[in-house]
Order: sequence, then C-alpha cells, then structure tokens
Amino acid sequence: MKQNISERSWVEIDLAAFRKNLQFLKGYLKPQQDFLQIVKADAYGHGAKEIAEAALAEGAVYLGVANLEEGKLLRIQGIDAPILILSPSLPNEIDEIIKYNLVPAVSNMDFALKLSKAALKAEHWVKIHIKIDTGMHRSGCRSDKALIFLEDIAALPSLEIEGIFSHFSSAENDPDFSRMQERLFRELIDRIPRKIPYVHIANSAGLISGKADFCNLVRLGIFSFGIDSIGTLTDSLTPVMTFKSSLSQIKEIKLGESVGYQREWIAPRDGHYGIIPIGYADGYDFLLSNKGKVLVSGCICPVIGRISMDMISIDLSAVPKAKCGDEVVLLGNDHPELRVENLAALYNGSAYELLCQVGRRARRFFKTKDHILHSAPLARRDFIAADFGDSKLNQIISSALAKRLQSDEIGDLIYREILRTFFYNKDRDVHYRRGFIHEIRFSDSDNEAYFKADTRLRYSKVLESDYFIVACAASDEILRGYFMRKDVEYRWLLDPSLILNTENFKVNSVKVNGLSLSSSLKHSPEALEIRCSHPDLEQLRGKELEFEINTSTLYPKSSHQLSVFISELTRGVEISFSYPKSLGHVEPVSIFSGQQKNPLLSYNGQCITLKTKADEWIFPLSGVVFTY
Repeated sequence: MKQNISERSWVEIDLAAFRKNLQFLKGYLKPQQDFLQIVKADAYGHGAKEIAEAALAEGAVYLGVANLEEGKLLRIQGIDAPILILSPSLPNEIDEIIKYNLVPAVSNMDFALKLSKAALKAEHWVKIHIKIDTGMHRSGCRSDKALIFLEDIAALPSLEIEGIFSHFSSAENDPDFSRMQERLFRELIDRIPRKIPYVHIANSAGLISGKADFCNLVRLGIFSFGIDSIGTLTDSLTPVMTFKSSLSQIKEIKLGESVGYQREWIAPRDGHYGIIPIGYADGYDFLLSNKGKVLVSGCICPVIGRISMDMISIDLSAVPKAKCGDEVVLLGNDHPELRVENLAALYNGSAYELLCQVGRRARRFFKTKDHILHSAPLARRDFIAADFGDSKLNQIISSALAKRLQSDEIGDLIYREILRTFFYNKDRDVHYRRGFIHEIRFSDSDNEAYFKADTRLRYSKVLESDYFIVACAASDEILRGYFMRKDVEYRWLLDPSLILNTENFKVNSVKVNGLSLSSSLKHSPEALEIRCSHPDLEQLRGKELEFEINTSTLYPKSSHQLSVFISELTRGVEISFSYPKSLGHVEPVSIFSGQQKNPLLSYNGQCITLKTKADEWIFPLSGVVFTY
C-alpha cells in the first residue's frame, strides 16, 4: 500500500480483518450470549470510533471504555450505542456521565449516593453496572459483601442496576484460579433475588476456554484485534494493525565498528545496514534493542544496536539490493516474527502495551483489505473544539480556512469579515433566527404623501435577556448604531420629514411564546426606543421561543422603493409585500448572501412573496428591495 502513502511512518488498520476476527470469536458464544466490544485506550491504539462502528455492525450490544473522556469522545463522534465505563469514575465526573448518557461501573457507596442525587436532580434514570471483586483485588465490591451492597444500591432513587460483572485476573494461564473466581461469581448471581439484565465476567480468553457459560454478556478485547495471548489461535486470528516506515538511509559498516549508543552492537563482518526514521518516541519499544525484527522486501532483518528516540538501525545482510525508500514493516503483517505477541515476548513485555504505544507520531489509515477508507490525524484524536482556548481556537479556524481554500488571503478574509463578526467577544452568545417571516402591508393613509405601513414580524430565537428593544431612528447614522446592539430585535428608519413620535411609529403588540409584553418608551430627538419586557421572561432565558412584533407607521410615496434587510444570521426566510393598486407595477430585487442567491418569488394579486427553503442559511445584510 506504500504507493498510496507518503508518510515518514504510518499505521494501517484493516477493518475487514477485525470483522473477520469477531466472526470467529462469535462462534464461541452461547445462544443466550451477546458481546461487548472493548474500545478503551483508543481501542488498544486501533481507533475507538472506527472499531466501535465495525463492532456494532457485527452485533455488539455494548461498548467498553476506561473513563468518562473516552466515552464522551465517542458520543461527540456520533456513537449512540450503550457505553460502559469499566474503571471507577470520580464524583466530579457525574454531571457529564449523565449528560452523555454513559453507564458507570459502581463499587463504592459514596459515589453511588452522589450519582443518585445528581440523577434525581436532573430528572434522569442512570443505568449502572455493579463491579464485583472475585479475586483480582483491584476495583470492585468484595464478593462476600456484595449482596448487602446490591440491596443498598437498589434502594437509591434514579439508579437502575442494568448489569453486574467481575473480571478474571489470569484467564490465559491459571485455570484453577479462574475457576475459583467463576464459582464465587456464580454463587453470588444465584443468590441475587432480582433479575439483572446483563451478567458478565469473561474476557476473550475466558470465552475461548469455555468459562462463565451462565453469563449472557462477554467482553471482547485483545483477541478481536488479532492478538493470540494464549498461543493456540495464531492460525485463526488476523492482526488488524500494521506499523510501517521506510528506509531513510543505507550505510556501509566495517568489521569491528559499532552502531548506536553505548556501542552495544559490533559488526561481525563487513556489510550494509539501514536506518529507519522512527524510534521509541514513535512507540517502538526501547526494550526491542538488539532483539526486534522487521520486514524489508519480504526478508526478516534484525534490529541492531540500541533503539534511539527517533531512529532504528537494522542489518541489511539479507537484502543486498535494498534501497532508500523501501517499505519497512515493523509490526503486524502475517509474518510470525512480526506478530505483536511474539515481539513483546522477546523482552517479556506486554502485547497490550506495545499495541497502545505504537505509532505515536504516525498517521493511521483505515482500510478494508487494500482499499483505504480514510485516515486519522497524527495526534490520534479527532479535533474537539472544547480542547482549545479561545486564542488557539481562532488560530485553528483561520488556518483551516486557508488550507481548505488553498489561499491564505481568502481564508483570512473570510475569517476576519464573516466569522469574527459572530464571535468577536467570547462572552457573546451566537444565536440565530429561525423561520423568519416579515409581512409588510401598504394601504392609503390620511396623509396623501404617505402610505400607511403595517408590519408583522415573526421568528424563533433563543431568548438572551428578560427584555429587548424595538427602535425607530430618524437617520441612517443613528440606525446603524442600533445594528450593533444585541438587545435590539427590530429597527425602523422613519422618513426625516416626519415628526419622531408614537403617532408616526407605533408598536401595536409584542409577544413572546404567546405572552403579551408590556412596553416603556425612551424618547430622544434622534430615536424612539420601546423597551419590551415581562416578569416571566427571566425564567425563559436560554430557551428558543416564538417572537412576534406588530407595528404601524408611515412610508413616503415619493421613495419609490422599500428595502427589507436581514440583520442577523437566519435560517429560513419569508418576506411578503402587499400594496394597493394605486402603487402600480412593483419589481422585487433580491440581494441574498447564502446557499441560495435567488429565492423563490411568487405573485398573488397585489402581494409579492419571497421565500427560501426552511433550512436555508441566510447571512446578515441579505434582503430584498421592492421598487415601484
């Protein structure tokens, strides 16, 4: 796959191999058993989101993570399946556990009490799994105290015991101790008077060895990634991860010369060796110094000398025609000597640890067989805005625009002139109007030089304060000042020849969610400010509500045009203009900035309506000019 990738080092994740492993493991499940897929530690370095999606497609009913942050990230990435937090959670994580609908493991009464209290306050039932210690002696309630603990938990409000579980400490190599744990757990389950939906103790090795048949859930982890930790399934499990790099340099060496720090490898003969541009900082374990093996052009080559932070040296005696740029497989593949469990065994290490640390500076490529689906960033975590402060986030947005548009100038222009308008102040909430309907009706008035203009404005918006302003100004300059104020919901420019008073500009009614608001007037020579408020608005702040504003005013016949502009980011616009026959022919000219530059126009007698789609985004200063 090297021909499609230009990276210093990279990790390939074969999702087809992962699903094949799951299909093999599912063959060991009993008819009553489902499986939970472990995706903690970024799915052992394989990519939690992608592994979760593949496992769910294979029938997983649950996902397992280590902590709140891992579960939260999956939720942000769009995973909505049940997620169990396997490790103990902290009291200060409770609110977000509830917010992101995660299932905590509970083995401590103090935590359970705080969780119950928070769930009750949030008016939310929280599902929990009770962790039982049957001999591993890490987290969990002791099995000899579990019945009382279960009854105490069951009595707490707003908590639902959905599962009970334990954990084998050595299912791979100590069958006697595992049987003892299994017996303790089963005896406990048999004594519980209530039915608990999920009961689980077995991991991958426990499943293969036939333990805990009485349980209805099995947790699949290391085996699903193609790692055979019991030594009998090598032919049945396919490694999902492959770690690769390239030869960056090929050098000659003479008999007796040394390679690397501390001169731990001395050349036994004249020959050639190669440099791979990765090291222990990339996750290739330091303890593989003088022990590791890599694959070059189908040949196994030994690692020589100490592994450096950023470089590995290899003996190229078996590949006399090797050249710079040749692909090097460091881990994975189907070659026995490159399987993770065999590499880790060279230094009595852990296959789990090696998987989790591999490729710290490598891009991951997800594939099915030889078809690349997509890649993941070097940091091994998707971009989450909440990870960054305001200043750093602004830099990221600006640089992302420049990269996407392939132009620093255009990216900077869009950032400065459009986006910054919406978040120039970190305390400013950026809300928008939805379903914006503005109806203007002209009719004859007592003043022959003016039409009577009745307006009706309706839209939905998040209420930011317990009041807002309707403003009428006598000049463009004064009106522009009201566009800068976020507490102003409606603005009107009065003809300069008219007296600025409530006879010539009248607010007939203002409603929010059906509540009729009271108004108070602030009058100056330059403007009318009508302050609209209601005692109940304080309780409605932060909620999206229906606004309705009705006004009456006068509009000069000599103007020959009526302009209607959108002052805020808006989704879905409908503007209608009704007029008397005496006005003659009216021509609408739309000026729209958004996805749809030319909204639909319809004519019904003396009424013209301009309408966008309900989900259409419209930028500020868009609008329509009706000329007559």
